[in-house]
Amino acid sequence: MDLRLPGLRGLLRRPRRLLAAGAAVVVLAGAGTWMVGSAVASGDAPPVHRTDRVMAVGDGVRIDTSYFTTASGGRRPAVLLGHGFGGSKDDVRQQAQSLARDGYAVLTWSARGFGRSTGKIGLNDPKGEVADVSKLIDWLAKQPQVELDKAGDPRVGVAGASYGGAIALLAAGHDDRVDAIAPAITYWNLADALFPNGVFKKLWAGIFVNSGGGCDRLEAQLCRMYERIAESGTPDAQARALLQERSPSAVGDRIKVPTLLVQGQTDSLFPLSQADAAAKAIRAGGAPVDVDWIAGGHDGGDLETSRVQGRVEAWFDRYLKDDKGADTGPAFRVTRTLGTGTGDGEPRLSGVNADTYPGLEGEPRAIPLTGREQRFDNPAGANPPAVSALPGLGGAEGLSQLSSLGVGVSLDFPGQFAAFDSAPLRDDLQITGSPTVTVHVKSTTDDAVLFAKVYDVGPGRSGQVLPSQLVEPIRVTGAKAGKDVRITLPAVDHEVDDGHRLRLVLSSTDLGYASPAQPATYTVSLKGDLKVPTALGSADQASQLPAWVWWLPLTGAAIALALVLTARRRTATPAPDPALAEVPLQITDLTKRYAKSADRYAVRDLSFRVEQGQVLGLLGPNGAGKTTTLRMLMGLIKPDGGEIRVFGHAIAPGAPVLSRVGAFVEGAGFLPHLSGRENLELYWRATGRPPEDAHLDEALEIAGLGDALARAVRTYSQGMRQRLAIAQAMLGLPDLLILDEPTNGLDPPQIREMREVMIRYAAAGRTVIVSSHLLAEVEQTCTHLVVMDKGRLVQAGPVAEIIGSGDTLLVGTAAPVDEPVVEKVAALPGVASAVRTDEGLLVQLDADGTARRLVAELVRLEVPVESVGPHRRLEDAFLTLIGAEA
Repeated sequence: MDLRLPGLRGLLRRPRRLLAAGAAVVVLAGAGTWMVGSAVASGDAPPVHRTDRVMAVGDGVRIDTSYFTTASGGRRPAVLLGHGFGGSKDDVRQQAQSLARDGYAVLTWSARGFGRSTGKIGLNDPKGEVADVSKLIDWLAKQPQVELDKAGDPRVGVAGASYGGAIALLAAGHDDRVDAIAPAITYWNLADALFPNGVFKKLWAGIFVNSGGGCDRLEAQLCRMYERIAESGTPDAQARALLQERSPSAVGDRIKVPTLLVQGQTDSLFPLSQADAAAKAIRAGGAPVDVDWIAGGHDGGDLETSRVQGRVEAWFDRYLKDDKGADTGPAFRVTRTLGTGTGDGEPRLSGVNADTYPGLEGEPRAIPLTGREQRFDNPAGANPPAVSALPGLGGAEGLSQLSSLGVGVSLDFPGQFAAFDSAPLRDDLQITGSPTVTVHVKSTTDDAVLFAKVYDVGPGRSGQVLPSQLVEPIRVTGAKAGKDVRITLPAVDHEVDDGHRLRLVLSSTDLGYASPAQPATYTVSLKGDLKVPTALGSADQASQLPAWVWWLPLTGAAIALALVLTARRRTATPAPDPALAEVPLQITDLTKRYAKSADRYAVRDLSFRVEQGQVLGLLGPNGAGKTTTLRMLMGLIKPDGGEIRVFGHAIAPGAPVLSRVGAFVEGAGFLPHLSGRENLELYWRATGRPPEDAHLDEALEIAGLGDALARAVRTYSQGMRQRLAIAQAMLGLPDLLILDEPTNGLDPPQIREMREVMIRYAAAGRTVIVSSHLLAEVEQTCTHLVVMDKGRLVQAGPVAEIIGSGDTLLVGTAAPVDEPVVEKVAALPGVASAVRTDEGLLVQLDADGTARRLVAELVRLEVPVESVGPHRRLEDAFLTLIGAEA
């Protein structure tokens, strides 16, 4: 299965995907542009009034803001809500409205370089973005709805996720008017996050730059730094200093306010160690700190949005409203995945609490490891790289979510790693924190770069799992002479079952990081036991929480699934059906119930067939079952009934036939400084498959990028990026290609280009399935349709047949029809109405009318008929079909 990396829109921005837009009326007032509107809550909740204003903050920079209040309640505390990197103020609107209804005055804003705000992106520069927040606090102090501690000092809290979480911490460190903060899935030291232990986190760094709109959108010194490090692959002191001065750690000793730290367990960008460092520093200053480890993160998983927002509100109720009865939750909480629900494949979550935050060290337990001294290579060019986390899988909730469910999706190449195993455990082991180990490292070069990880290895052939898909990079200087190195591995919360073993792996490469291009040989030996922190049991578990949808849309997690599951795991499946060997897809009586429901269905008795060379549009309103059907098609969840066969083979997780299926979802995490061709070559090398199997030139010819392939991706238009993403999905020329909303974000000319790409791909006898909400585009692109509603098939067949089943006909005439003749046509039996058009007549038939009878009557009336055909768009047919089924 050759599935693509998803779009960048869902990466750093994911915490903000909960939010709705609102309308406004434009009014000019003073120096700013104001937009006034309201969002009325249901029930007895007061209406929330929103005022939009663009504020000038100096140096020509203008910041776009929204102010949310209710009419009742008098003066109240204020809350500033920051957004994630690549987003805007609109992304936190829903949370702003909720806080306003809870009795707060809420101000949201788009940071410099995002949304409608101007200026260069400074990565929370103290003289830029942080200073902007102080000016916003100045503005709040002048508002009649805002409670004041003293003149010019409003009672104010700051919250946000990712980029917005960092600004909350920085604001508290730079402006002593901030009274409480609630940062989520963010960084404490950006230099440590992007250059951990002196190793360049290249894919995440590229995603940062790309999601910000390209290097030229950054402050000049940041752009120069990125290009310098991306080219050399090695962070330097100047780069570290530049990022550290923009990090909360630079003002950690000045953060003296109550802090709720929410951090993600599935996060290779900002791991749990970032929140741990923040908690220790802020607590050392005397402020109360609570820590909450959620299931999700930048790599995917459940962000527990509803629960977290409720806890943030309670935190502000306690420390801004001074409500001593507010339940702020435990000092430490960790969410654990207990498995999947009743057949829907979604994780079941539960929480474990503690009265104190244990840190990452916990109560260490020594686990002896065995293994001789081992030698392995760093290959020239550091290729092929090992696979652990794949930045950019947030859209599908990522590989890390799969690992929490016991699915192994990592890959290490023989001859490029050393492994040391424990004996099988005699009882269950709960790891909560960062394991540590000391090893001796020697290299044929002066420096060595290693990637350390601890696998949970099941008995027999049950495979190995990398908890949260996390790896720890280590740069060892002076390694030529040999030296002992103490390694602190990534913090996780993971239960190892009895009978399983722990395996320490030290690899020379990793896809997400820059390794030395110079070939080298490393020699590694153990210098002690693996120390594993054990901490919380399950005696104080909170009630089970509903899981956020963890798989929407399809993503590149299946790349690693194909690599590992297809190669190493074989699931018993029904025998192939020779009669369907040439049929790309046959779905028969497919059924899927909702979790915890015996009589509610996501998909019910669905059957349809797709032939070679077809471009099939999968249509249906929200909740029709399209996504669930695609999930079952990809083998990611199991149906409760029926079956799916691809080229005669029944679909199951890891089925070899999935290697003939490819998919594209929302875009790709391309490295902006590399050319289009270099990005595709890097992607294919990461799969570990032979270069000749890529059919790179054929895929590129279909995508039609021409000379642009040699240019850096940062110079591409949105349409070119989409076509490059399609080309990546087509690598290996899969026989069945699934495209989910491939025209999202494209303008009409780019949509036309994408249409041509799909048609060219299917022209060679391959099959394309397109899920799209652009009905007019589906009408022009697809040869066949499957329309679903409420989990059932409504209609399937050729596009022309479905559109042509309407009751309105267009009669083409050789000359204009006189009005008296039109009136005679309208009065004919079986005709409901007739009107003149530029082409002739538009005739609507009633229940008794037929096209054959109409033509006979037109000839009798001497109407100069040239053609007769259906006059109905796909949109009309779609609405008719769905309405008929409602």
